Amino acid sequence: MTLSRRFWLFKSEPSCFSFSDLGKRPEGVEPWDGVRNFQARNFLRDDIQPGDGILFYHSGIYRPAVAGTAIVVRGGYPDGSALDPEGDAYDPRSTPENPIWYRVDVRYDEPFVREVTLEEIKRHPLLSGMELLRRSRLSIQPVTKEEWEIIVRLGGLSEKV
Repeated sequence: MTLSRRFWLFKSEPSCFSFSDLGKRPEGVEPWDGVRNFQARNFLRDDIQPGDGILFYHSGIYRPAVAGTAIVVRGGYPDGSALDPEGDAYDPRSTPENPIWYRVDVRYDEPFVREVTLEEIKRHPLLSGMELLRRSRLSIQPVTKEEWEIIVRLGGLSEKV
């Protein structure tokens, strides 16, 4: 049975890791690691699959916005950043034999012609049900196909829909 493509919104503070940073990585690919929320971890471990689309959302800034699209290129696998006692994402409960945290690999796809701001998303009547607008603090959230298509169009990438 083939699973259909799913869509996600991944949040990142640009001062930590921006959409532009992703584009500068070798082949535009980077592990999405350091997630320390169990619900988001479960998405990474169980639901997010290669080929899924990502809306890359800049959070923690004056004008939060979706900057572009990325694609999952490797499904969930243990997040090794949890094992590094010198790292910011260290978790002593996680071991190689019993990993607690997971990550996926993502590839830079395409920047928006113009960023789609949180304010614009809030004002769009067909986006009122987005998880993003439910005061969710989750750094990884599911997005419906319709929400994906609307935001991609607003960002000026109608050929990506």
